[in-house]
Amino acid sequence: MTTDFVIGFGRQAIELCLMMALPMLAVGLAVGVVVSIVQAATQIQETTLSFIPKIISMFVALLLALPWIMERVVSFTREVLINLPNYIH
Repeated sequence: MTTDFVIGFGRQAIELCLMMALPMLAVGLAVGVVVSIVQAATQIQETTLSFIPKIISMFVALLLALPWIMERVVSFTREVLINLPNYIH
């Protein structure tokens, strides 16, 4: 194993982690902006008003994105296991 291989493998793993987190983070950001605009317009500064909608929307996004996430993880794992003999020497 060369250092280029290890760096490339680590890069692929980090990219996979970021891609898995992206749907939930994007939905959380969008809902947070909308709730912040509503709070600014109504001058209601309640903490739970911003927390609860974000948690619920991120959970729904996770449920909707779960098949895609699992496909990506299984594909990455399959590629690693298939190429495992090539990684050893």
